[in-house]
Amino acid sequence: MADKAFSSNPAVQAQLERLALLSPGADTLGLERISSLLGRLGNPERALPPVLHVAGTNGKGSTCAFLRAAIEAAGLTAHVYTSPHLVRFNERIRLAGKLIDDEALAALLAETLDAAAGMEISFFEATTAAAFLAFSRTPADACVVEVGLGGRLDATNVVPPPAACGIAQLGIDHQAFLGDRIEQVAAEKAGIAKPGVPLLTHRYPQALSDRIEEAASKAGALWLPRGARWDFTVEREQLSYCDERGPIDLPVPRLRGAHQATNAALAVAMLRHQRAIPVPEAALKAAMGWADWPARLQRLSAGPLHDLLPRNAELWLDGGHNPAAARAVADFFRAEAYAGRPLHIVFGLLANKDVAGVLKPFAARSLTLHPIPVEGHEHHLPGALGAAARELGLRAVPASGVEDALGWIARHSDRTKPPVVLIFGSLYLAGEVLRKNGQPPG
Repeated sequence: MADKAFSSNPAVQAQLERLALLSPGADTLGLERISSLLGRLGNPERALPPVLHVAGTNGKGSTCAFLRAAIEAAGLTAHVYTSPHLVRFNERIRLAGKLIDDEALAALLAETLDAAAGMEISFFEATTAAAFLAFSRTPADACVVEVGLGGRLDATNVVPPPAACGIAQLGIDHQAFLGDRIEQVAAEKAGIAKPGVPLLTHRYPQALSDRIEEAASKAGALWLPRGARWDFTVEREQLSYCDERGPIDLPVPRLRGAHQATNAALAVAMLRHQRAIPVPEAALKAAMGWADWPARLQRLSAGPLHDLLPRNAELWLDGGHNPAAARAVADFFRAEAYAGRPLHIVFGLLANKDVAGVLKPFAARSLTLHPIPVEGHEHHLPGALGAAARELGLRAVPASGVEDALGWIARHSDRTKPPVVLIFGSLYLAGEVLRKNGQPPG
């Protein structure tokens, strides 16, 4: 599944084009190729600072953001590897707190791709190898690594035993690789468990817990689910966390949505149950306000897209693309009191995603859906999205793109009730929106 990556830097673009040629799109999960490539590069994964490894269907990126924020609030530095990128490929590799610069990125990709000569390597495997190579050459106090897909056979799972592992929220996604049953998904995610390493997870239904417990036991990991060895509650703008070391009262996260408290608590639990990275309580508190993760219930500021809307309109962005993510977003807007202001959703979704499952949480709501294409990617056609929306009792007005949809909304708005607009459904779409509105991740 090669991501379409482009760069304005000629040296980086040259390497991205080489990378695309090595990635025909028919990825097969497994650790043999990445292990072989890393061997050719001198096994840089063995020279990483203490690793925090995070899997999950939803929330793993936000959990990584909280981990990074807490580590930096403690006065330490962290490498961070996440995917996909939104605007610039550089977003995937953060070196000791800063996004990798173009010169270093071009050189690392060239070195990695030269080493991969003659191999059937995937886009993500080559990217992972380049990230580990970069991390091994730059000092830092910690390394936060987000699983790309699944866990057990994900390219990131070649890291030596981490300081702690975590599994965020679970749901159905990437069925072609992980299966159609949530129990299969749970088992694959739990494949990041390592001998003697704490595995922190949320509380799941019994069938899922059984699969995770089985995987953790087989690996010799210490499974620490929420409710057994740690827990949290949220009340009156306070996140109250507790474990065997005692209670901590934290502010609720700045990141929007009730689900972000769940992600933040998992990050706290991971840090509290490891000993390699010293993070004091004060840093955990600071992280609640420091953590930032773009395109997750992000309210966009003034810019070329935002300015197409009437004065006092709100423009939101979320890259949620599966049913669980859609439920979290729908819950957020259901909880917000907009005093009769109209809600519009500009919606684009890739062809391999579950349209009905993503739209169902918004069913029968008083809103207008504006289906659009996701340019440059295989996507559900706006007409088909509109038909699916109408079957769920939603009004649908297809558009040719984001600008067309926002223009329609502006022309049909009442000045006394400025609209609330959410652009939703694909991280690729979210990245394009951030680029066009002049808000690339930093």
